[in-house]
Amino acid sequence: MNQSIPLFPERASSFAGGVDAFFIFLVLVALFFSVVVGVGILYFSFRHRRTASNPVGKIVAGSLSLEIAWMAVPFVIAMFMFAWGSKLYVEMRRPPSDALEIYVVGKQWMWKVQHPDGRREFDELHVPVNRDIKLTMISEDVIHDFFVPAFRVKMDVLPGRYTTLWFRATKTGRYHLFCSQYCGTEHSHMGGWVIVMEPSDYQAWLSGGSGSESLEQAGQALFTQLACVSCHGEGQGPGPRAPALRGVYGSKVKLSDGRTVLADEAYIRESILDPRAKIVMGYEPIMPTFQGVISEDQLLQLIAYVKSLGVPPAGAQRSVAGKE
Repeated sequence: MNQSIPLFPERASSFAGGVDAFFIFLVLVALFFSVVVGVGILYFSFRHRRTASNPVGKIVAGSLSLEIAWMAVPFVIAMFMFAWGSKLYVEMRRPPSDALEIYVVGKQWMWKVQHPDGRREFDELHVPVNRDIKLTMISEDVIHDFFVPAFRVKMDVLPGRYTTLWFRATKTGRYHLFCSQYCGTEHSHMGGWVIVMEPSDYQAWLSGGSGSESLEQAGQALFTQLACVSCHGEGQGPGPRAPALRGVYGSKVKLSDGRTVLADEAYIRESILDPRAKIVMGYEPIMPTFQGVISEDQLLQLIAYVKSLGVPPAGAQRSVAGKE
């Protein structure tokens, strides 16, 4: 895919203005000090050059106020940059709780996108305008990088680990999507488009899909197919040999070694692929590994199903799926 980035990409997200302002400030500060230092070097080179009447330079006494100034001024500017950059970073790394969650899998050399209702697409991402979007991403092979210049967002997509990215598109249109991490011989062809639509058009696009089942439905079917119900039951309460799944996502889980961990996407994924890594207190390590048995897409389906099970019943002990 032959794609090019203009010198100044269009601003099409809620982050674009703040990122551009910070970048311009950094450039102006760098230019200012470059000019000051460069002009100073030229001036003093000519002003104090060696001459026949003055072959040896004069000794100049130090200036305490000048030394304090050239330490204090750069320090204040650097701390201002740090505070501004930190504010932007925190905003870009904390997705809103009500963001629409979409799953992305990177693979040499394509992007696979899974919407919650089951709609899938390749090398394209359709989203509604003025809606917070959270992408949960993982790679099936090597390190990729999800980069949308018009949104000013970029995040590594790693094998074996979920990363997240969020944005709010503010203009409808088609925007280039790139992999900005070299990922092999066809890296330059790993691109696509983000299509930002009006909410009504987006809903029409979703309803025009192939009628495939949602992520939760696919995960529930896979849960049964893999015989997970034989130990966990139907997920609503503890099975005969495994903890309950209902309400486990987002809860704190106590392990057999005394530690307490958060049951997030990464933890549930590890529970499925390496169930002996963290054993839930009160259960034996009898669960088999599903490493190499299911794909990343199927892992996302199982995680979506676990997340859909809601909160635990009053008084029930909360524990994590798969740690038996």
